[in-house]
Amino acid sequence: MNRYLIPCIFCLIFLSATTAFAQDIKSDVEVVEKDSVVVKKHSPLKATLMSTALPGLGQVYNGKWWKVPIIYGAFGGLIYSSVFNDAKCRTYRNAYLVRIDDDPATTDEFEGRYSDANLRELVDFYQRNRDLSLIFTGVIYALNIIDATVDAHLKDFDVSDDLTLKVRPTMQQIGPGVMPTPVLALTLRLK
Repeated sequence: MNRYLIPCIFCLIFLSATTAFAQDIKSDVEVVEKDSVVVKKHSPLKATLMSTALPGLGQVYNGKWWKVPIIYGAFGGLIYSSVFNDAKCRTYRNAYLVRIDDDPATTDEFEGRYSDANLRELVDFYQRNRDLSLIFTGVIYALNIIDATVDAHLKDFDVSDDLTLKVRPTMQQIGPGVMPTPVLALTLRLK
């Protein structure tokens, strides 16, 4: 018997299923009864709104306190970088404006160290770094919200060892008057 025959038949049976059926699980239920104890579900919307209002508050709501210093460290570093680069940009821009004002009585502090072109390059460099710092601050803010939302969605996810997966072949009728098709049925149950 050909050694490829069984894997080919298995693939044909697996790929011949054109539809899939699953259970419909309601995720907007606020209260769940588990072992005759009423348990309030964790709210992803609440975590999202809290993180939007105050970065890190959604992580505290989710019980991930250790993420708060990381978030505020990132914000602090980016804001410091933005203020530093803005100050340097203003310093070099003012020196450049003094140079091009056509008044021989005014001189800047960088006379003899930097040319006009060097000052213009320094202005552009620090302005670009300031703008990037502000953009990354917005990215950190968005990631903070996304992290709180995803973590809240996964808070009630069951990761216990009491899961059973049954795989069994079956026949499924795709439509009326169509010959039944062999498919694999996957059943996932909590013990």
